[in-house]
Amino acid sequence: MNRTTLSLIAGTAALAAVTGFASLKAPDGSGQDTAKAAAVLPVERTSLLCPQPSTSDLADTSYTSFTPVTKGTAATGKAELAAADEQSDDETAGKGKKSDKKKAAKPVLTPKDPGTPVTGDTSGGETPALVGTAEGKFAPGWAVQETTEVAAGSGRGLLGVNCTAPDTEFWFTGASTDADRTDYVHLTNPDDSAAVVDIELFGKDGALDSTVGEGITIAPHSSDPVLLSTLTDEKQTDLTVHVNVRSGRLGAAVQALDEKIGGDWLAATTDPAGSLVLPGIPKDATAVRLIAFTPGDADADLKVRLASPSGLITPAGNETLHVKAGMTTATDLGDVTRGEAGSLVLTPTDRSVPVIAALQVVRGKGAKRESAYIPAAGPVGTRATSADNSAKGSTLSLTAPTATAQVKVTASAGSGGGTAVSKTFTIKAGTTENVEAPAPTGLKGTYALTVETLSGGPVYGARTLAATEDGVPGFTIQTLPNDRGTVAVPQADQDLSVLQK
Repeated sequence: MNRTTLSLIAGTAALAAVTGFASLKAPDGSGQDTAKAAAVLPVERTSLLCPQPSTSDLADTSYTSFTPVTKGTAATGKAELAAADEQSDDETAGKGKKSDKKKAAKPVLTPKDPGTPVTGDTSGGETPALVGTAEGKFAPGWAVQETTEVAAGSGRGLLGVNCTAPDTEFWFTGASTDADRTDYVHLTNPDDSAAVVDIELFGKDGALDSTVGEGITIAPHSSDPVLLSTLTDEKQTDLTVHVNVRSGRLGAAVQALDEKIGGDWLAATTDPAGSLVLPGIPKDATAVRLIAFTPGDADADLKVRLASPSGLITPAGNETLHVKAGMTTATDLGDVTRGEAGSLVLTPTDRSVPVIAALQVVRGKGAKRESAYIPAAGPVGTRATSADNSAKGSTLSLTAPTATAQVKVTASAGSGGGTAVSKTFTIKAGTTENVEAPAPTGLKGTYALTVETLSGGPVYGARTLAATEDGVPGFTIQTLPNDRGTVAVPQADQDLSVLQK
């Protein structure tokens, strides 16, 4: 044994004598595993990013913040939502240079207590992207909804998006560079260092040639809307957008603005998977378009089914969808819901190939049409939250594609007053139901809906907000994925006996 090895062992032993070892014990041969199960604990910090809502002078935007009450949280905490470009920047401080620390502006909103929504409003086209941080009791399940009404112009109507956590990769399908469309991918950097990102576009024939989308730098505490038509000269009706962050982390969302059928936010889909659920198609949808993409090198063949109130049915003429590898594929499903609540369920016909998918949904007819988007979503899981609801115009849609499930829906207190109310629902296997969600007693203002899976199979959900203006049926749809308000933390014991082995 050489001197280096002896020194390492001695140093390790000394460290163990001071601190001990935290280890998960292995089975001792008695047939009983002595390792403790992971503890499920509330998260202690959550970050959310909200894109710039609009550049229209006719835009009116509201923000609604809500944290559900979670057992086991800290007694204290704080949360606030403020402009991305007004965060502090101390990178040059202490380096012999004058610090360019910016004066923090007044937050757009500051939550008061979990269980009660807080709202904030702004008007015009100068509203910046926002960065939010919640700590302690405000962190678990924190949700912020950004809702914008645009009275006229490209993308007029009701636009809504859930503010999302920063990440390093995003997939969007359903974007476009058509003549009638003006689509942006909004990239928001919440951190003190620059982020570098690549944007790839895939059309009906595969990847589009473009070097402009490579190595885009997003400055610290800033947000850039990138116009998709500046990344390619090709006019494509249906596009898949892949945002891959080389360094740093970002928030990303696609704003799809149409001259004829209004506009909305296109949120990122779930990660590519063999089976997908796209929940909450409005029962009065007049046109539904399915867009799908597979990022791998194998084609995908999908069975297309609609989860209706009576069970799973196959849309006539759209029984299957063939998706070529690396190519964006779209098909028109028409008024597939035929006046009933519905969700689309995609499963492999044979071999499972990872895919992504989204729906473009249109309500209304002729010049009075409005559009929204439904990306493939993850299940509600333990809990999911919809932060912005009103006494009229909110529809909660739940689907259980594989097995019957029981869920509890809680309407929070109102932002201006009211008492929380809960109600339990059973969703039968293979069905979608627009449930009669409860409303707070004595409601004043807006309220949040929290959905919890109590038993049975996975449940998927979506919430539709509707507001008709001048005969145009404005609406926006947000899916309800798990809020990730808790995390599994393995329990460990000090075990000094490992030093004797």
